Amino acid sequence: MRPPKTPRPNNPTPRQPATELAGDGERIQKVLSRAGLGSRREIEQWIADGALRINGQPVKLGDRLRDGDLLTVNGRPVNYARRLEQTPRVLLYHKPTGELVTRRDPEGRPVVFTQLPRMKEGRWIAVGRLDVNTQGLLLVTNHGELANRLMHPSFEMEREYAVRVLGNVSDEMLERLRRGIALEDGPARFETIVEAGGEGANHWYHVTLKEGRNRIVRRLFEALGVTVSRLIRIRYGSIALPPRLKACTFYEMTEKEVADLMTQVGLTPEPAAAPARAPKPSKTALPRQESPERPTRRNGRPQRPGGGRNKF
Repeated sequence: MRPPKTPRPNNPTPRQPATELAGDGERIQKVLSRAGLGSRREIEQWIADGALRINGQPVKLGDRLRDGDLLTVNGRPVNYARRLEQTPRVLLYHKPTGELVTRRDPEGRPVVFTQLPRMKEGRWIAVGRLDVNTQGLLLVTNHGELANRLMHPSFEMEREYAVRVLGNVSDEMLERLRRGIALEDGPARFETIVEAGGEGANHWYHVTLKEGRNRIVRRLFEALGVTVSRLIRIRYGSIALPPRLKACTFYEMTEKEVADLMTQVGLTPEPAAAPARAPKPSKTALPRQESPERPTRRNGRPQRPGGGRNKF
């Protein structure tokens, strides 16, 4: 992914950023991800591509950013201190099938980021990915370190999916999916797998796992010759997909909810740079006062995803 086109700040050569960096500075990829310029992985790629410079010198992995340093991306100054002062934000986006989790697509297909509110500073960072044929909960944030921790394997964030498969899955197959299956990129398994109804040849299951490898849910079933005909992510960690959140719409977490989420992954909640935003009534916002419960199962159909858990 190419580095963002960064607008020229009002003060292109800041000497004393308002947000001080600790001691001898911090690793540049950590600072820039926290400032919302991109994920750590993206920023490391920019370093490898030679796109970043500090005080005119090419950046190397491990370099640190210190107060007064002039940072440029592709030759354009970046006011990282101002970006660090932003209030952390998190959106719960209901991704539909057919959308790509990318900023642009050369084939002109719809992308997630065009559905999100525009930001004056920083950029939205997706917490993991969902493939084009998968729908459901996608977390996005302007806080790169929060995104990094939510994705990092060491935090073992549990993901839950509603899966519709074509055909029968025997008890032996279910047990193999729980024990683990050897895939081309290493073994994988479901933490839990629970039947959730179905009609005719279609059967629904709710599965959980603690990793986010590419197409991992589909590949586990495909390894047993089972076709996944529909896949919906209904939970990420303690955050569930709100049942009344329609596809292509989002809910913005409150500052308290964001602070709670940051605490869960060992981050100190940052003080707001401005008064808390009042919720804006919009077709893309879930009313905050609603706290729906999980509907009961009817006519053999699976329970609707997202209810019954802490969704903030």
